[in-house]
Amino acid sequence: MKKLALIIFAAVLFLAACGGESGQSPEANAKEDKKTFKIGVTQIVEHPSLNAAYDGFQKALEDAGLDVEYEVQNAQNDNSQNTTIANNLVSAGVDLIFANSTPSAQAVASVTKDIPIVFTSVTDAVSAELVQSMEQPGGNVTGTVDTQPDAIPSTITFLKDELGAKNVGMVFNAGEQNSRAQVDAVKEQMSAVGLNVVEASVSTSAEVKQATESLIGKVDSLYIITDNTVVSALESVISVANDNKLPMMVGEFDSVKRGGLGAYGFEYFDIGYEAGEMAVKILNGESTPADLPVQYPQNLRFVLNKDTVDALGLEVKDEWKAEFAE
Repeated sequence: MKKLALIIFAAVLFLAACGGESGQSPEANAKEDKKTFKIGVTQIVEHPSLNAAYDGFQKALEDAGLDVEYEVQNAQNDNSQNTTIANNLVSAGVDLIFANSTPSAQAVASVTKDIPIVFTSVTDAVSAELVQSMEQPGGNVTGTVDTQPDAIPSTITFLKDELGAKNVGMVFNAGEQNSRAQVDAVKEQMSAVGLNVVEASVSTSAEVKQATESLIGKVDSLYIITDNTVVSALESVISVANDNKLPMMVGEFDSVKRGGLGAYGFEYFDIGYEAGEMAVKILNGESTPADLPVQYPQNLRFVLNKDTVDALGLEVKDEWKAEFAE
C-alpha cells in the first residue's frame, strides 16, 4: 500500500510538472486565440463632427471587447485622394472599412464588393448609390446617416416663425453629393412655406469667406448644412455673420459650439457609436451589411450658443425647449 501511494503521488507530481511546463492558463490560451481585426478608416477631412464620429466608432468596438488595429487615412478634403485611399485599404487586406463621409464611402464602395463597409456622416445613402434602400441595403455596405427626418423642417420653422427670415443664404460645395442633396431638400421645403434660398457655391475651403461675403445685402439669415468643405472653414462664415448681425443656423452641435446660433441635431459621437455597433455584429459573424438596415440618428435636440444669442439680442422662449451648448 505504501508503494502504491508513492506511485500515485509521483504521478500527480509528474502531471503537475507537465502542466507547469506548458506555462499557459486557460485564460491565457483564450487570449492567444482571440482574433485581432484590422479595420481600414477613410475620412474626407479633419473637423470636429467627423472626428467625434470616429471616436464613437472606436468606443463601440472597445466596449464590445474586440481587439482592433486601425489603418487610418485622411483625404484632407482632396476628392482625388479618396480613390487612392480606397485602393490602399483594399490592398492592405483589412477585415472591414469604416467610411466617414459620403465621398469616402462612395470611393471604397466603388473598388470593393467583398470587404464589408460601414459608413457614417452620410446624408442620403440611397441617392449616393451606397445602398439599394434604407431598410434593405442589399450589398456589402451599410451604416448610419447624419440626417434626422425632423431636423430640416424644424430648422425652417424656426427661421421663419422665430427669426422672421425671408431670404436665407446657403454656402455649400455643389460638387459634394451629400451637400447637393441637403440643399435641394431645404429649397423644396422652404419654398413650400414662402422662404427663398440664395445659394453661394464653393469648391474649396479657401473660397468659403468670399462666397459668404457675396450674400451680404441679399439675405437676412444663413443656414449652414453639414457640408464638409464649409464646416472645415466655419470660422470664416462666423466672422462674416457676426460682422453683419446675421443669425446663422447650422446642421450639427459642433458648429453651434464654434459660434453658430443653433441647430436641431444630435451628437456625431452617437452616430459613430451606432455605426461601430453595426461593425461589431459584422465582424463577429452575427450579420452581414446586406442584413443591417441603415440607421437614422436618434434623440433630436435643439441647442443654442448663448454668446451668439446674446450678441443678436434674442430672447430665448420656453416653448423652444432649447439647451445651451457646453
